[in-house]
Amino acid sequence: MLSLSQTTGYAIEAMSHLSGPAGRPATLRSIASRARVPYAYLAKRMPELVAAGLVRSLRGKCGGVLLARPPETITLLEISEAVEARQWLGRCLLGLTACSDERACPAHAFWKNTRQQIEFVLRTTTLADVIAHEDTLQQLHG
Repeated sequence: MLSLSQTTGYAIEAMSHLSGPAGRPATLRSIASRARVPYAYLAKRMPELVAAGLVRSLRGKCGGVLLARPPETITLLEISEAVEARQWLGRCLLGLTACSDERACPAHAFWKNTRQQIEFVLRTTTLADVIAHEDTLQQLHG
């Protein structure tokens, strides 16, 4: 089944546990624990999120990481692009290297349409939407 990579999933999960720009920074270890993301994986990906302007990293005794912008302004597409570019968007569904609009594979039209739909959902869904969804699930399942 088609889905975003585990890398993107981990990044979204970790970022959903960060404080907003005016909040308190958290250590990577605490975020990894709360988000259930492997620490080494998170440490490897955090610089990409910082470089993309999605996360701020503060050094020092009270340092850590926090969101660079309010979660309502961070889209899932931005997070995905920060950690894995647009790799999943450009690939042929069948994995054919020669597939293009000019030399389409049998699944080309379907995949082109599906990619556009996925991109729309990721562009219009924010980190705040993910956080609200998780909060709702937490309330329902305690």
